[in-house]
Amino acid sequence: MTKLSVNLNKIALLRNSRGRDFPNVVNFANKFMVLGVQGITVHPRQDERHITMQDANDLGELLKDNAGVEYNIEGYPSEDFLQLVEKIKPTQCTLVPDAPDQLTSDHGWDLSQDMQLVQQTCARLKKSGIRAAIFLDADVEHVVLAAQSGCDRVEFYTEAYAASYPTDNAQAVFKNYQAAVAKATQLGIEVNAGHDLDLQNLAKFLTIPAILEVSIGHVLTVECIEQGMQSVVAQYLKICDASA
Repeated sequence: MTKLSVNLNKIALLRNSRGRDFPNVVNFANKFMVLGVQGITVHPRQDERHITMQDANDLGELLKDNAGVEYNIEGYPSEDFLQLVEKIKPTQCTLVPDAPDQLTSDHGWDLSQDMQLVQQTCARLKKSGIRAAIFLDADVEHVVLAAQSGCDRVEFYTEAYAASYPTDNAQAVFKNYQAAVAKATQLGIEVNAGHDLDLQNLAKFLTIPAILEVSIGHVLTVECIEQGMQSVVAQYLKICDASA
């Protein structure tokens, strides 16, 4: 069964737009946990434009007493970020090759260029008892390199799949993800996925076997506004429960 991890960045962005602690990120994490999600994800950026360092710490305090819910912190492995992660000790840290001013994550690691940084960071995370994941494009050659990085998991960047879903090119793109997941599994790397997955396209994606976790935030937040949290989370959990 695939686990659903809810990314809280958009809740924090909504709060920050008004300059007061409403909506409260920890309260919303609790709401999602009550509804049955198995993970909470945050991506604190250097400018703290949504999730702040304090949010990350506060959620760490909440989740350290909730063993059934995994805590995933995403981000670029700057020294400040790594010290934050080592202090909190989340279940998982997902390394993302984002520039400080980047709007959102839009590509995976190029390990032909960044292997040393990724290897050193994965080793550092694992020394602290933190599962090391890396953000990766769905390309078999990238997966082969990932096997040399020391990561425990890859998170496949699924924007290409989501963008192709209603088009004639959908099946060809889907086959790329099937091949990439199969190669990762063959090489002993566990698999996560995330970015622009939604209630329409997720079920098809999860016919690919061995996807352990999906991280969904922006679209899920919009769907919650449209349909209500209880309904939306229930629909996602039903899809994840039926995963390959």
